[in-house]
Amino acid sequence: MITLEPLRAEHAQALLAFERENRAYFARSVPDRGDAYFAEFAARHRALLAEQESGAIRFHVVLGEGGELIGRVNLVDVAGCTAELGYRIGERAAGRGVATAAVGQLCRLAVGAYGLGSLTAVTTRDNAASQAVLGRNGFTAVGDTEIGGQPGVRYRRLLTQA
Repeated sequence: MITLEPLRAEHAQALLAFERENRAYFARSVPDRGDAYFAEFAARHRALLAEQESGAIRFHVVLGEGGELIGRVNLVDVAGCTAELGYRIGERAAGRGVATAAVGQLCRLAVGAYGLGSLTAVTTRDNAASQAVLGRNGFTAVGDTEIGGQPGVRYRRLLTQA
């Protein structure tokens, strides 16, 4: 079983360790964040927490059964009744349904706690695993896009109160 927690200041060290440990793994399916992301992590984390206070973003960490940080799921560009979903699950937790469960939990939060009516998400065209996660959570492909210079697919899901 997994737990989602809103991103907090005390998650900084575990989140940085998670991102470093999984950098090469993530770069196989999404554009790399670059060295500056890691060099400026502390300042960026503080800025994200401040932005989260405004309600424009909703960042969450995914914790495993032992309380270890195994992923993150985020809502960005929160405006009106919509937001964009993003997520990444670490290599050690991959292939065990964690992404599907975390995205499902965040969809329920999006409608119940945040009052959203729809979500969008994007994947690179060759990221079949991420596309499957979105499909299992009721997202449908709505068009093509580009992600970091790579061809991608845009998805959308209308949310309803459960």
